[in-house]
Amino acid sequence: MEERRISTCGAPLDRRDFFRLASAGALAAIGAGSAAPLPAQEGKKKKKAEENLGPYAPFRMSIQSYSLRNFGFEKMVETLHSIEIHFVELFGGHFPMELGESEFHSRRRVLRHNSVRPISYGVVPFTKDHEKNQAIFEFAKRMDLASISADPAPDSFESLEKLVEEFKIPVAIHNHGPEDKRYRTPEMIEKAIQGRHKLIGLCVDTGHFIRADVNPLHVVKQFKDRVYGVHLKDVKSEGAKKRFTVLGEGDLDTAALLKLLKEQGFKGGLSLEYEEEPDDPVPSIKKCLDAVREAVKKLG
Repeated sequence: MEERRISTCGAPLDRRDFFRLASAGALAAIGAGSAAPLPAQEGKKKKKAEENLGPYAPFRMSIQSYSLRNFGFEKMVETLHSIEIHFVELFGGHFPMELGESEFHSRRRVLRHNSVRPISYGVVPFTKDHEKNQAIFEFAKRMDLASISADPAPDSFESLEKLVEEFKIPVAIHNHGPEDKRYRTPEMIEKAIQGRHKLIGLCVDTGHFIRADVNPLHVVKQFKDRVYGVHLKDVKSEGAKKRFTVLGEGDLDTAALLKLLKEQGFKGGLSLEYEEEPDDPVPSIKKCLDAVREAVKKLG
């Protein structure tokens, strides 16, 4: 996922700044009601979404909602429903952590009505501030997320060790390409998580690894059961230049990647992230999903 600019009240923020602000407000927003039980209807909807893997089985095919960042929340969710996608990794611009109770429940109803289950959230920063980190985990618990896609600071890991053990929600470290000073390569990630709790692992962004001249299949193979999420995107190399493209038209061997994930028992969100054409990405997203379905057919 690239660093893009988000506008809030006319002031530009990059995505890491956005989540720092969201985290700061999350403690007040989550409050004592954070562990409120899910309504019975929500449990049924969740089960339906879990079972409705469709032509993407055995994978939980998801969209990273940043792909639809120029759509409002309801239009984003309705778009997923229209293209028969039942899982979403939420981008904070669509579902801020500091929402008030009324708006929180309103957006949950929109998700349930469209049979869309949030499976992950991010990419969020973690710091050494344990209370702010805990607020993010409380939010993740309340949303019943399978993982949190993250860009943790080096001094956050002591806090994260305690939180993943308490909440049993994995932290999936997300790589950000050649510009990433912390998690650009598998060696850098290995050094960061060595000796750490097993629930601290990876969200493998295939496109950003290709941009960093790293084969994402090698990363999946190296980290095995510590891969908790995938951001599925493709990159085309044109000499020394690399550009994002529709899945199947670039350097990623999608079929080989899915075969490896299946062999390793991957259970996280397989989240398509198409970052181009932000005003009208749906036609290209459909082409990407066609490529995923064709790759799934080769699994046998």
